[in-house]
Amino acid sequence: MANTSLKSQIPNILTCMNLASGCLAAVYVFQGNIPMFAILVGASLIFDFLDGFTARALKAYSPMGKELDSLADMVTFGFVPGAVMYHLFINSVPLVLYQNEMWAISLSFLPFIITIFSALRLAKFNIDTRQSDSFIGVPTPANTILIIGLALVIDNDRFSLTPTILNSYFIAGLSMVLSYLLVAEIPMFALKFKSFAWGPNKVQYLFLIISLLSIIFLQFAGIPLVIILYIILSLVQNRINPTSKNINI
Repeated sequence: MANTSLKSQIPNILTCMNLASGCLAAVYVFQGNIPMFAILVGASLIFDFLDGFTARALKAYSPMGKELDSLADMVTFGFVPGAVMYHLFINSVPLVLYQNEMWAISLSFLPFIITIFSALRLAKFNIDTRQSDSFIGVPTPANTILIIGLALVIDNDRFSLTPTILNSYFIAGLSMVLSYLLVAEIPMFALKFKSFAWGPNKVQYLFLIISLLSIIFLQFAGIPLVIILYIILSLVQNRINPTSKNINI
């Protein structure tokens, strides 16, 4: 009985590791240490994948595990991306030029709208039965990868993109667009393969191939492009197959 009980807790332990990594990432965000918080978010993504994988492999599903997963994701893929965008925003132009003005101080918290909409997204996911095999709206981990990618581009800027990214209007606008996409009624495909055949998985295969090439040739600049590609391919798939708006993809 003890072994069975321990086995059932393995997914929850992995979820707690996701949460711990997210907490540490938040510390490094406010220290401005981009490589460290990027590594820790990467670790969180791995733990987030493994907790679901082990739950399925061990048949260790539980209501507690589902709630714990959402609570951990709220920190790692809700608070952390909002904090990263806040950190970028307060160092952006022209906002940084008015950092001592009251209106600028108040406006600087705008990126945390991402955290609020991430909470709405996670709550919606928990009660939406349509999202068992696909997603409705951009998943919080994908949103987080895009934002971390922008920070890594600034830290390793091969293509002189920093002036564009560290633009107050760009960050404010992107924060609102990403917040909308988190809760939008837009079907998004999932990387779940029921077979390895090309036909039913061509969108997933195309996404993986282009993503790999983007990261190889563009390095960190390819990371946000991968998520943008994910959104575009989902929209194209919905355009080609509009019936997918009412069924699982």
